[in-house]
Amino acid sequence: MERHARGAALFLLACFASAARAATAIPDGLLPNGNFEEAPARSQLDGTRVTGRYAIPRWEISGFVEYIGSGQKQGDMLLPVPEGAYAVRLGKEASIQQRIALTRGAHYSVTFSAARTCAQAEQLNVTVAPESDILPIQTVYTSSGWDSYSWAFKARRSAVTLIVHNPGVADDAACGPLLDAFAIKTLQPPQRTKSNMLKNGDFEEGPYTFLDTAWGVLVPPLDEDDYSPLSPWMVLSSTKSVKYLDAAHHAVPRGARAVELVSGVESALVQDVVTVPGRPYRLEFSAGDAGDGCAGSLAVQAYAARGSVKVAYQSQGKGGHTRGALEFTAIANRTRVVFVSTAYNVKADGTLCGPVVDDVSLVCTREPAARRLLL
Repeated sequence: MERHARGAALFLLACFASAARAATAIPDGLLPNGNFEEAPARSQLDGTRVTGRYAIPRWEISGFVEYIGSGQKQGDMLLPVPEGAYAVRLGKEASIQQRIALTRGAHYSVTFSAARTCAQAEQLNVTVAPESDILPIQTVYTSSGWDSYSWAFKARRSAVTLIVHNPGVADDAACGPLLDAFAIKTLQPPQRTKSNMLKNGDFEEGPYTFLDTAWGVLVPPLDEDDYSPLSPWMVLSSTKSVKYLDAAHHAVPRGARAVELVSGVESALVQDVVTVPGRPYRLEFSAGDAGDGCAGSLAVQAYAARGSVKVAYQSQGKGGHTRGALEFTAIANRTRVVFVSTAYNVKADGTLCGPVVDDVSLVCTREPAARRLLL
């Protein structure tokens, strides 16, 4: 009896400990001082340079890091801040990091804003050990110069360290990108449905989007082994991204989210799906515009197995879409579904834009013989 009581007590203690660990996991939204509005003490600043390793509340820095106020100038260039009044700038080989409590084994997406300041080929190395990726930020997709980027990872421990590092491409030690508005979101692994062989075909599961920013979130190219913020969709490219849109600020064909192919033929949105060689399939999707002023001839090219289809859409830049379909026969046990914009498009302000893809579905159009006999 005593042994059973001791076992029950240990079980309850384990449950309470588990609940306590879950309670400490950070909620979706801004990281603690993720917008850098909690400022360093004046004694920890030399002009704009932050001199203390722990001077910025909730963050740890290394190297040449500056604390930048909205409207500050770099030469003749005005440095805007996308969220609040302050941001940070990482000089060459500088980094900023924060320790975060998470749920071990869960997937997360980090969203943050970045702006290039003085180097054409600026990059950021984002790490949550053991995962790490270089995000290219040389292409600017907004007229303000600020873009929001996303990056996803699996939490290997209940506490991890998010590190953002500027590997440096300029000789000037102070030269580097501006950073602001760090947020996090727990990603729910998408599931297939009876009516769709593709997962997350409506793109409803994706990175955190800021309610007060209207420029969407970029999903950058990653290695195929990495976990995507749009999982299981991947972006294949050398340096270009696709843009994740919300219905609060854009025209979305269905639901609350969609993807804009903003990089022309330089990036592809892809997903691999299990198929049976020799069986016929039908791929359907919506193609249109985001209502963001991207006017003109927009077109999406879709590929699967040996089949392809081009769906054209004449945009007025005010929203709208059309449906496209591709019928093909599988030639392998896995088929890669690919979407790409067929041309480069720009808005009146000179920023890149492109066709919107949404509501993607894939079905087998012929049932297996054994199933037909059972019916």
